[in-house]
Formats: sequence, structure tokens, C-alpha cells
Amino acid sequence: MKMPKKIYITEKDIDRLNSILMNIKDSPVVRKLQDELDRATILNPEEIPPDVVTMNSRVQFKTLETGDTSEITIVYPSNADSSKARVSILAPVGAALIGLRVGDEIEWALPTGLVRTFRILSVGD
Repeated sequence: MKMPKKIYITEKDIDRLNSILMNIKDSPVVRKLQDELDRATILNPEEIPPDVVTMNSRVQFKTLETGDTSEITIVYPSNADSSKARVSILAPVGAALIGLRVGDEIEWALPTGLVRTFRILSVGD
């Protein structure tokens, strides 16, 4: 599977995400998110480059297999709202995109069994 060399996450986000993961049922998405967090470079918030997908980032990405472009905000589970494109970090696409930088691509297996490649186009607040 294609994976970026590095992903980045803030100390605050890793602490909060680890706390959430400890208290939820195990699933393939949870295991993959934990794998991503385990390989992340942890930085202070002020050290995170502005083009990195963090919690509450608005991210535009392209699904390479379909050519579709989407824009979502990655949020904690309690703030998820599909009508406002607020996607939980526990959703497959949220878990896939966290920590990536503009231009990064990642292959991610979806619950349907399909593998999709996502490319980060832009990141904002």
C-alpha cells in the first residue's frame, strides 16, 4: 500500500485521540488509525506546518480512482455532522487523511473492500 513517509500530529491531538481509542470497541478502522498514530511525528501545535491535516482542519482531497474531489472537516466523533461535511476521525476517510500534507497520497482500504488512493489538495481552518 502506498503511504507517505511521514505524518504529523500535535501532542494535544494524540493525547485526546489515544484517550478516545482506549474507550471504544476495536474495529479495522480503529486499528488502522492506531497504526497511523503510532508512526506519526508528534509536534507542538506551533511546530505543525500549515499544510498538514490536523483535527478540525478543512481538507480538500481527490480520490484518484474516481477523479472525485471532496472537501471535509475532520472532527472528533461527538462533532461529526454529515450535513455540514464534518467527518469523524473514526470514519475511514478521516483516519486516512489525518497527519498528511498537501501533495501526499495514501492508499486506504474501505469497509466495502475497495482500496482508494486519496491525494491532499489543500488544508485550511
